[in-house]
Amino acid sequence: MSTEYLMEAQGISKTFGGGVRAVSNVDLALRAGETLGIVGESGCGKSTTVKMMLRLLQPDAGRVFFEGRDIARLRGRERKEFRRRVQVVPQNPQTSLNPRLTVFDSLAFHLRAHGFPRRARTTRVAELLDRVGLDPSYAQRYPHQMSGGQLQRAAIARALCSDPDVVICDEAVSALDKSVQAQVLNLLTRLQSDLGIAYLFISHDLAVVQHISDRVAVMYLGRVVEQASADELWRGPRHPYTAALLSSTPGRGRERVVLDGELPSPSNPPSGCGFRTRCPVTVEACTREWPDLQVRDRGHLAACVHLDPQALMAPAAG
Repeated sequence: MSTEYLMEAQGISKTFGGGVRAVSNVDLALRAGETLGIVGESGCGKSTTVKMMLRLLQPDAGRVFFEGRDIARLRGRERKEFRRRVQVVPQNPQTSLNPRLTVFDSLAFHLRAHGFPRRARTTRVAELLDRVGLDPSYAQRYPHQMSGGQLQRAAIARALCSDPDVVICDEAVSALDKSVQAQVLNLLTRLQSDLGIAYLFISHDLAVVQHISDRVAVMYLGRVVEQASADELWRGPRHPYTAALLSSTPGRGRERVVLDGELPSPSNPPSGCGFRTRCPVTVEACTREWPDLQVRDRGHLAACVHLDPQALMAPAAG
């Protein structure tokens, strides 16, 4: 555990009934005021990882720290303070808010839960709505009277009720169309600049993650297979899975790499490297073990036997 980080996961793992290993030995670290993107296909372990970092699930192994303290050991007031300082913006804007409550009532409920005085709640709700780009009149609307983008802005306002240090965005823009996605991402960037919030930003869309993140962790079958700054990852991925994801991103200018088959079942993973059954550059060594994350250069980490799988995957000259 390092005091350099606001929040840190060390070697966390989680196995569910029937031997389903959802997460295996994951290390993640988030600095104050930065955005760490976590990307991968559905079923790769992103949400399970986040639930362990929120203390909604207990890891089978490993620990999660917040400001150097093991969150599993937090009790009473300390646990409540952790809940205040780490908030979530969920995936589906249609279920982000209670459909039976107005926006005002939803936000006021959270303000009350975090000890905000009753007489000041009306003014605070108006301030929060203004901060996320909603007119104060939206306070009296019900969720069904709002668009998906408006609902997600209201959900962000709710997360801000407790003045958090960390906001976890779990596929927070995946249900929105592209133009609205861009607006919400720009809002999150502005809020980070104004308030100094750190984000854990979870998505299956590498282009979205690259747009907002300072650093990116790529997950596959419950493991982090690559981790680097967003710029380094974009310029030169060091794992074939990341290279394949990037090849499908507009503006890359590379031949599309189509992965064969589906993500293997966590209850029956392949021997050796879990990606080898879909990997276009697999070799015999991949059948023996799943490589550990290793530093390649400038802090760029990759779990692959190839030093530069991107070069192996590049189309032949001519």
